[in-house]
Amino acid sequence: MRKLIKAKRQFDFVGKRKLANFVSVFLLVSAVISLLFSGLNLGIDFTGGTAVELAYEDAISLEEVRASLKNSEYEGASVQTIGSANSILLRLPPLENMTSVALNERVHELLPGSEIRLVDFVGPQVSQELAEDGLLALIYALGGILIYVMVRFTFKFAVGAIAAIVHDVLVTVGFFSILSLEFDLTVLAAILAVIGYSLNDTIVVYDRIRENFRRLKKDEDADFVINGSLNQTLSRTLVTSGTTLAVVVCLYIFGGEMIRGFSIALAVGILIGTYSSIYIASSALITMQVSRQDLLSDSREAKSVKESESFLNSR
Repeated sequence: MRKLIKAKRQFDFVGKRKLANFVSVFLLVSAVISLLFSGLNLGIDFTGGTAVELAYEDAISLEEVRASLKNSEYEGASVQTIGSANSILLRLPPLENMTSVALNERVHELLPGSEIRLVDFVGPQVSQELAEDGLLALIYALGGILIYVMVRFTFKFAVGAIAAIVHDVLVTVGFFSILSLEFDLTVLAAILAVIGYSLNDTIVVYDRIRENFRRLKKDEDADFVINGSLNQTLSRTLVTSGTTLAVVVCLYIFGGEMIRGFSIALAVGILIGTYSSIYIASSALITMQVSRQDLLSDSREAKSVKESESFLNSR
């Protein structure tokens, strides 16, 4: 029966789980410490401020724009290109008693030769609502995932999936905190995408683990079943992650400044999600001592197992 679970090449993933757990703890502690003491470099979507779209007759470098803003009240403002080298987007921090007319005059004074195409103010109340809605979106996503995995698998599998997702989100957000990268709505959207990607990888692994447990006529060592399942799904995991990561790299290179944060968050999330689906999700099952009996608690599962056993016995 063990031959049915063995893959052509066997890597001892389960045997390396203690080392992987140490790496995960280090990453999580580093992320939490950075978030507590440094926080996030929030964009104007969350802090409030002004987005100003500028146009130049000729191409202008971002370094020239930043140099013009140096030693002014807008020093350190986010400067990005939009589509072409002569279209610039400024993300300016909020300033008290700054009217639209005064802002236009100040921008023309600091950046002569520029034409203001669009000015978009984001007030503190709007930014607070966006932050609250973003947090609620994360909570609802995790709650929905917990219910879905519990219904499709069992409670132990649901806990393992949530552990992997929380791990991926914290490490990705911590990455932005440690490097002081701007965290805006596009990055939040990428975090939500990472949650879905991580869950998809985990579900594929969990499906194979459940299938292999079903094939057994009696309780088998969980370490052996889980390690065999990880090896069987390894090629699919690597191919999916590799092709998705290639697309994200293209987005980073050719997508421009506007979606650079989005691309970075997705790239980090894909790498961490691949790692967590192999080590975190499976280690959680081993820690909770998952067994064949856990999958027989549902009458439908028991019926499926009996049908699988009858098929195997007939061969």
